[in-house]
Amino acid sequence: MFNEAMTLTISEIIESRGIERIVHFTTNLGALGVLATKSLKSRARLREDELLVNVAKLNAKDRSRDAKWHDFVNLSITNINTSFFGASAWEHRDKDYWWCILAFDSTILTHAGVWFATTNNMYSGVVQKQGADGLNALFSPTVTQWHSYKEHRMVTRSDSFSANKTTCLQSEVLYPGEISTQYLRTIYVKDYESADELSGQIAAVAHPRVTIEVRPDLF
Repeated sequence: MFNEAMTLTISEIIESRGIERIVHFTTNLGALGVLATKSLKSRARLREDELLVNVAKLNAKDRSRDAKWHDFVNLSITNINTSFFGASAWEHRDKDYWWCILAFDSTILTHAGVWFATTNNMYSGVVQKQGADGLNALFSPTVTQWHSYKEHRMVTRSDSFSANKTTCLQSEVLYPGEISTQYLRTIYVKDYESADELSGQIAAVAHPRVTIEVRPDLF
């Protein structure tokens, strides 16, 4: 059972809170690139890869406000940032894409160089930290999203939230460089047609088998 008064390591926090997956949403083209290169790469590294530069479809066109973080992969704990997903889906609404969620093993939170952001990393109120303190901050009773002379917006942790759900649904895990698909455990899709196509992608690029689950409720 989780006890806020205890001083825990990242591994102990993961176990205490029941954190099972670290997630990132992408299009079918993005998934193909990940499977082909066996890695989920940062925004900066996408531009350097000759294969990915032709298939990559960025979830956010403008990331100028967090430019120093472009060599980090943006992920979420347990559930995707549905607000950001909705904006991305709308941006690509006229394209022949479908979406999937890559779910990585939660042990990646213990890897060197990982940062934790309490809210959207481009918001003025974001607090970025490393280590157990950084991970714990994502589950604080209140989180500031932004502040200015006109407005100060905070979110309060709901009593209905499960222990593995972050206080601000736009909080981020910032992983340095790229994540090997050796830590990829499951890919979630909206329907069986997408699942079939994804299975074909995995076979076509000779990627080791990955579990595919149809879970429209996660999007």
